[in-house]
Amino acid sequence: MMKHLLVLLAIMVLTGCNDNTAEQKEFIDRVQANATPSIDPMPEMARFEHFPYSAGRLRSPFVAPQPEVIESRLVQVKNCLHPDPNRPRDPLEKYALDNLAMKGTIKRGETVWALVRAADQGLFRIKKNEYMGLYHGKVISVQADHLELMELIPDGTGCWKERLSKVEMVEAEDVGASEE
Repeated sequence: MMKHLLVLLAIMVLTGCNDNTAEQKEFIDRVQANATPSIDPMPEMARFEHFPYSAGRLRSPFVAPQPEVIESRLVQVKNCLHPDPNRPRDPLEKYALDNLAMKGTIKRGETVWALVRAADQGLFRIKKNEYMGLYHGKVISVQADHLELMELIPDGTGCWKERLSKVEMVEAEDVGASEE
């Protein structure tokens, strides 16, 4: 008897597990038929206004100013210190002092030259009374460990002021040196 009861219960459970999904399909079809897709309207485009570019004659803000351009725009005041605009430029005058490094000296007879390396890895020699740096730096002394120069700095009023500057010897770099 117990065995018949278990078989009957198993048949009832198995009859509830059929794959009739007609009701679910009917519900999905009904929802899809009633749903209408809505598309948002296109946004209004802003009107483009053309304006002429009028700063073409001015200096580009993305390019560093040239020292010659700055000096040419300064008003020269008479009876005060100013550099000679007609003096020929030396090669080291296109570099700022922080882009120059003294590497050593060479002496021949009474003339002492300082060896100066520029930022672009060029090596130059310079002696007393030659010029270097962006501010008309005249070399006044070449020593074994530094060189001194007198620069002319614009003061903003049309005159120039003298400033004593020094370019010191850079310590030797130990490239590939090994300690044992």
